[in-house]
Amino acid sequence: EVVREGGPPPWETPLVVQVSRWDRLKDPVGVMLGFARASAGSNGSTPHLVLAGPSVKEVADDPEGAGVYRQAVEAWAALPPAMRRRVHLATVPMDDLEENAAIINALQRHASVIVQKSLQEGFGLTVTEAMWKARPVIASAVGGIQEQIEDGVTGLLVKDPSDLDAFAGALSRALTEEDLRRRLSEGAHRRVLEQFLGMRSLMQYSELLARLLG
Repeated sequence: EVVREGGPPPWETPLVVQVSRWDRLKDPVGVMLGFARASAGSNGSTPHLVLAGPSVKEVADDPEGAGVYRQAVEAWAALPPAMRRRVHLATVPMDDLEENAAIINALQRHASVIVQKSLQEGFGLTVTEAMWKARPVIASAVGGIQEQIEDGVTGLLVKDPSDLDAFAGALSRALTEEDLRRRLSEGAHRRVLEQFLGMRSLMQYSELLARLLG
């Protein structure tokens, strides 16, 4: 299910994507409002925003999800018409995990920029997924995200996640500076390859056990 005004954006349209649960700590409304303040993309292109999350009807362990999703829809409806046509709210089915994964993978790989404007966060799995897929990431400097992203090298960090102007400024840079996007994408993929793959974690556990056993 997609909430939008008009049809889907053309294939060549730059996409800004956030994938997360419908959770107030993921700040979907803040993402929309910050996106509305950002500059247009490079070469005069007009980016669109996709906020993607699970179908609230199919997530039994998240009683607040439906309410947060409803707030997001209300905030979308309150946007000016021209901006409303550039913002899409997508609820992704959860009954078929392979279909779910395929949809999320397609969104992440097609995105020009991926954002994670969380107010609080542990280790952001969607952040690492985006980095592995060599997507430039803009995220809040909170929790485990600070361990995942080196600001200006493997992504852009927004120090205060409630600062919409700072978020919009980082997003404008990522959308308009092609060299920056390329540098962040390459650095992000390299960071995951060197630090966050399962084999590396297994080797670290093995090394720790070896030291503990003398």
